[in-house]
Amino acid sequence: MSYLDLLKLAAPETIVVLTALLVLAVDLTSMRGLELRLRFTVGGLLTLAGCAVAIAWMLVMPVPPNALEGMLVVDPLTQLVKVTLLALTTFTVLISIESDFTHHVGEYLALILMATTGMMFLVSAGDLLMLFVALEMTSLSLYILTAFNKRNIRSAEAALKYFLVGGLSAAFLLFGLSWIYGMAGTTDFHKLAAALAAPGLDPLLIVALVLAVIGFGFKVAAVPFHLWAPDAYQGAPTPSAAFIASGSKVASFFIFAKLMMLGFAGTPLAGSAALPAGAAGWVPVVAVVAAFSMLLGNLVAIVQSNVKRLLAYSAIAHAGYMLLAVLAHDPEAAASLVYYAATYGLTTIGAFGVVAVVEQGAGDSRLSDFAGLCRRAPVVALCMMVFMLSLAGIPPLAGFFGKFYLFTAALKTGAPNLGLLWLVILAVGMSVVSLYYYLQVLKQIYVADVPADAGEWRVSVFSQIVLGLLAAGVILLGAVPGWLLSLLRQALSVG
Repeated sequence: MSYLDLLKLAAPETIVVLTALLVLAVDLTSMRGLELRLRFTVGGLLTLAGCAVAIAWMLVMPVPPNALEGMLVVDPLTQLVKVTLLALTTFTVLISIESDFTHHVGEYLALILMATTGMMFLVSAGDLLMLFVALEMTSLSLYILTAFNKRNIRSAEAALKYFLVGGLSAAFLLFGLSWIYGMAGTTDFHKLAAALAAPGLDPLLIVALVLAVIGFGFKVAAVPFHLWAPDAYQGAPTPSAAFIASGSKVASFFIFAKLMMLGFAGTPLAGSAALPAGAAGWVPVVAVVAAFSMLLGNLVAIVQSNVKRLLAYSAIAHAGYMLLAVLAHDPEAAASLVYYAATYGLTTIGAFGVVAVVEQGAGDSRLSDFAGLCRRAPVVALCMMVFMLSLAGIPPLAGFFGKFYLFTAALKTGAPNLGLLWLVILAVGMSVVSLYYYLQVLKQIYVADVPADAGEWRVSVFSQIVLGLLAAGVILLGAVPGWLLSLLRQALSVG
């Protein structure tokens, strides 16, 4: 294979990297002395243009053949997930344009694009080595983005915790993957299942799988590997937190499900999470992680007084929901997982966008800072209502259909004995619990009065338009959920 063929294969990632270099060069050479808002606008427009070109390339150009002996997999499904990641990157940049937490605009936007590049390589990984390299490329960019607000000590503290926990998780993951390679003799996802299909469970392989699950558990903030998430979400600049909660969630869950479904499903290593009679394997381990993530995430979110921390524990709970699709390990579950992750990412960016608006006006993101928002900024308040109700799973918004498809796929997988029924019942019950703390936010917005000592602040038309587009996307994906799901099913059948 020639270098030109390889460049065509990785053309979208190349476009994003070149855009990052262009944004950085333009900001450093010609815009350092200009007003901050202008620099963010110009850099943001260049970033959006690069993302649009990368999306257009994937939509127009034919899907190239896979290369590098399966290390880099390009098929309709991965292309669709990459388009989703670029769309989430676009909205992250849009909610960043009116920010003032940094004067290093070029560096900030370049790091967002480099993190996106890592995520795009991650979803295309078909090999353990490629998986690890892409995951670390993504993580390193996110660590720096978390620490980007130099004026806030919480940002540095959050980044340090995120970095230390992330480094530890990388060690667990690398040990697990290396032991899997040592026992299977291959790093290719498709060949792992055949190499590990021998009857019986090797104790060393069990340890390797547990280490790999621990590593991915840290990346997706699942219990008990979630301790970094609340501090990182609260301390990071709000657009950075939105990106961590959306794009990295989509990419991490996609590759985790891909590895488990291709490499370990259908082998003696899978086991069963059915009650009362289960079987040892990775499925019951992930089932326990999912159950505790849903329980702890939803119950601890109830007592939070800061909306960013509330969204962090909400993300932990949603990680538990998404793990249901990993347990189901079939094509229908994979399509449901991508739909859920995409709609959740879009909704989360919108919620953090509203938080950014409130932080600019009130100075913080406490629940009390949202008091009377409907009278101060009715459009923003309406958008937040859409985001909160979608996260709670209220019909006819996208969050409802995401949960419906996910729970249905989990039940179908366990037929006829409905082995995952207990976990689906728990998920439905915790979804009801989550409605309480989402309504707490809406209570502050629509019921509480504006504090008497609150100063005047206004929301720009640009912010209202961006949030309105995000809310419209959530409503549209809920109104016609079959559109995206049919695209995903078609991509899975072709792939």
